[in-house]
Amino acid sequence: MSESTHPDRGHVPDRSAGSAAFSPLYQQIKGLLLQSLDRGEWKPGEAIPSELDLAARFQVSQGTVRKAIDELAADNLLVRRQGKGTFVATHHEANVRFRFLRLTPDDARQRGSASQVLDCRRVKAPADIAALLDLRNGEAVVSLRRLLSFEDTPTILDDIWLPGAVFKGLTAESMQRLRSPLYALFESEFGVSMVRADEKIKAVAASDEQAQLLRIEPGAPLLRVERVSYTYGDRPMEVRRGLYLTEQFHYRNSLN
Repeated sequence: MSESTHPDRGHVPDRSAGSAAFSPLYQQIKGLLLQSLDRGEWKPGEAIPSELDLAARFQVSQGTVRKAIDELAADNLLVRRQGKGTFVATHHEANVRFRFLRLTPDDARQRGSASQVLDCRRVKAPADIAALLDLRNGEAVVSLRRLLSFEDTPTILDDIWLPGAVFKGLTAESMQRLRSPLYALFESEFGVSMVRADEKIKAVAASDEQAQLLRIEPGAPLLRVERVSYTYGDRPMEVRRGLYLTEQFHYRNSLN
């Protein structure tokens, strides 16, 4: 039976050596699974079809599907649960939620955290933010400033910009009312899953305003982290410029 009679079945490109679209078969299946995730065929937290069902859908071996799913699990986009199946990762789960927070206490002791929204408004995108978000100059963005504290000690000051067309209705009041971690809120309220990020890190000195908010002396050393976060299809959805107080913390990363 031809592919044309199955419009819901992903089309696997020509795998001949001379094809410009040539890539390992499992990578092609991974791409088709990513398209389904991007379309919302399976929602965050939901189970995806079994490897056997997916193999039948794409007309490939179960081993090929397993290898594609293994890569998506390694990318933290899918989560395997022993005896239950494979599920779409969600930022409501702690192991995914904290994947983007790299600040770790020096003594490894877990600390209670609290987030305070200092400002949230719609503004015209500055040129540098528009470029990072693939927007036109002056297009609307949501500009958000928040302070993250650990055990009542201000530790992270974030300035965040989000595409205004996507995040309509996001307000300081709604964030305080829902009280979800930001990425979990973006996922549940706006259907945006952050799946990867690029970061740049630099040491800076605290300005007077920053020092006041973080309760430190002006000129004190801070770690500045600029992050661009992406959803499926490598679409930029957030620019975040965070200032980290590292007196009792360090920035931890794993290189694979």
